[in-house]
Amino acid sequence: MDINAQKEQYSRAYIQAVAAVAGYAWSTPSVDDDSIDLTLSERGGGGSVRSPKLDLQIKCHAAETAAETYLTYNLKIKNYNDLREECLLVPKILVVVIVPEHVQDWTHYTESELALRRSGYWHTLRGARPVANTTTVAVRLPRSQPFNATQLRDIMQRIAAGGMP
Repeated sequence: MDINAQKEQYSRAYIQAVAAVAGYAWSTPSVDDDSIDLTLSERGGGGSVRSPKLDLQIKCHAAETAAETYLTYNLKIKNYNDLREECLLVPKILVVVIVPEHVQDWTHYTESELALRRSGYWHTLRGARPVANTTTVAVRLPRSQPFNATQLRDIMQRIAAGGMP
């Protein structure tokens, strides 16, 4: 498997692990025309939106650490434009999973734990301005928005209440 395929599989596993801890189901669209890699969903929910859903575009970036305040990721312009579109039913977010430079360092195993190395960050591009770029655009993901079970529950509660991430 080439390194890009490994990154894709690892980032999906990271998202699925976080979703499992938060108590949400995941599904994969049969076709990725709209820059959606996974959809997370909650059964029922406690807000005005029953069974809220969240669409994710997932990327993986090998780096030793994220910058102090932001993680900058060069996103393809097609993905950028798809993610900035207004979606009233199912909001979309970008999640970038950071992994160590060397594949063998991505996980750590002992009898008492399996650790997934590094972290993920999320950002909404909803309402972002159009850009003149034709290939990529630098997206800044705040380090204050880690993609973890607590943040995911907060996002889903906002969606269930009729809001956006």
